[in-house]
Amino acid sequence: MTERFDIVIAGAGMAGASLAAHLAPTASVLLLEAEHHPGYHATGRSAAFWTESYGGPGIQPLTTASGPWLRDNGFLGARGALTLARKGQEAELETFLRRFQDLGVRVDLMDRSAILGHVPGLRDGWTRGAYEPDCCDIDVAGVHQYFLSAAQRGGVQLWCSARLGSVRYTGAGWRLGVEDGREIVCDVLVDAAGAWADDVARLAGAAPLGITPYRRTVAQLRTTPSASDQLPLVLDISEKFYFKPESGRLWLSPHDETLSQPCDAAPEEIDVATAIARFHDVVDWQVDRVEHRWAGLRSFAPDRMPVYGFDPDRPGFFWFAGQGGFGIQTAPAAARLGAGLLLGTGNAEIDASRYSPARFR
Repeated sequence: MTERFDIVIAGAGMAGASLAAHLAPTASVLLLEAEHHPGYHATGRSAAFWTESYGGPGIQPLTTASGPWLRDNGFLGARGALTLARKGQEAELETFLRRFQDLGVRVDLMDRSAILGHVPGLRDGWTRGAYEPDCCDIDVAGVHQYFLSAAQRGGVQLWCSARLGSVRYTGAGWRLGVEDGREIVCDVLVDAAGAWADDVARLAGAAPLGITPYRRTVAQLRTTPSASDQLPLVLDISEKFYFKPESGRLWLSPHDETLSQPCDAAPEEIDVATAIARFHDVVDWQVDRVEHRWAGLRSFAPDRMPVYGFDPDRPGFFWFAGQGGFGIQTAPAAARLGAGLLLGTGNAEIDASRYSPARFR
């Protein structure tokens, strides 16, 4: 039997789930998830922080607009972020400070003595820092489950282990075939497939935008001294590492971006070793044990900005992809923006034109 919906969303990670929750009161929606459970890939492998400078000025409006909702619903926990600079990188740090202060982000210059109050054991050579007091940890699983639950309460159906096999535009809408044999018709097909976004576009006969996945590695370490919960998120101005505490352990990344095919990403030993080497270059702490390691895929459009909106050349095909590593911290505002574009109700909160797929024509 063929089932009918107004909107079908391919992908039930944070992007698809948040969008479905915002559409549920207005439209009949189906969430299609290729994996056995939603959030298996990027959503389930996030380093779980919200900071307004992360991703650059083009991402900042979405992050800032998402903050009140995340905070009011209890999904943020105080953390603080400290971006370090070596001697000789003062100009880069000054540019960073000026750029985000001009956007209204709270970020302050720190000298070495102040940094030592936040990061004990800091090695020589790290002389300046930019401190963001509003940076927070995010309860990623909690946010994702909230959106899934809200969507399902609103009548959204979730089909897992439901990989798209065929997609055909009929002129009056879409006819979709799931690999298990089920068939669907709908008016709008939303591409929220993350690393697989261009693959879904090809199935639908839309021109791929060059949304490319890159592997990002994180390791959980036991250290001496142990990672105090008072430690901020620590990054560097050259984007070579970041680390943060997590339940007495340390989460560490080499800030890697290794080109990848869409896949179930796995960490490489060389990336973990690189992360530890860079960590030793920052502090004099001892790494006692690597307890866990994982990798996820961050998918970017060519200009590293998200893509939200109807495809200019393929009727009824809506892009909601290319969110890189920023899809968690921007999810509430991005979903409001996407729902407004889909339903034609608009969104005065954020300028949508900078994220339109039409910019790639």
